[in-house]
Amino acid sequence: MLGLRLRDLRERAGCSFEEAARALSVNAATVRRMEKAEVGLKPLFVEKLLETYGVERPEIDAFLELVEESRKPGWWHRFRDVLPDWFGLYVSLEGAANLIRGYEPHCVPGLLQIDGYARALLRTGFPNASEEEIDRRVALRMGRQCLLSKPDAPRLWIVMDETVLRRPVGGPEVMRAQLDRLLEAMTLPNVTLQVLPFDAGPHPGMFGPFQLFRFDIPELPDIVYTESLTGAVYLDERPDTAAYLEVLDRMGAQAVSVRHTEKLLGDIRKEF
Repeated sequence: MLGLRLRDLRERAGCSFEEAARALSVNAATVRRMEKAEVGLKPLFVEKLLETYGVERPEIDAFLELVEESRKPGWWHRFRDVLPDWFGLYVSLEGAANLIRGYEPHCVPGLLQIDGYARALLRTGFPNASEEEIDRRVALRMGRQCLLSKPDAPRLWIVMDETVLRRPVGGPEVMRAQLDRLLEAMTLPNVTLQVLPFDAGPHPGMFGPFQLFRFDIPELPDIVYTESLTGAVYLDERPDTAAYLEVLDRMGAQAVSVRHTEKLLGDIRKEF
């Protein structure tokens, strides 16, 4: 995130990679790697760059505080044994966002899963994992959920396919408890859930699940996350994120309302 902010400040200052590099007595590739977060940010380098970009002292000091903060490991680092590098960034973005919007066609989003539901999914996804490893993965997923109840909790707005609610995961008892959790989550002021019912027909998000993160720092762009079996893609170019945002808006209009979603959850629960 800080790398993206550095890029934005450089571009606003009309400064090229080469000009920024000369200020640090390094090559242009080093500045590019700083902006892409491929290297750690050195406070002295950052301070010199911000001065070169014409940033005022109070903003420089605030930025340097963030740099120091970014050098501290997050709470999830203790789960590095079960946390792929490509997903570590997701957890970081999730914790920093003030708005998380997403579409889920397959399963309940991790932030809203109960223990039994998560455990059943993880056992399927990692069939050769030991019970200890499954416990670690479940603990990581449950730990992420504290995000929704903290004082400055982000707004979570999820559109789910009806398939998510009808696909049995972990047995009837687990599914009833999971649907109860979704109903409970809908009472939170920062959580919005909508369901795309079967009879809604085709919709613009049928290519797969994704999440969009938005932050309260104006210089930071929206970031879209999409996942595959062995990795993930993070998009921050405005044309890309704008396209995903439009899809989310269209799906939100096509899905049933929040009130009808609550009724649908209750009706499906009775079927289990």
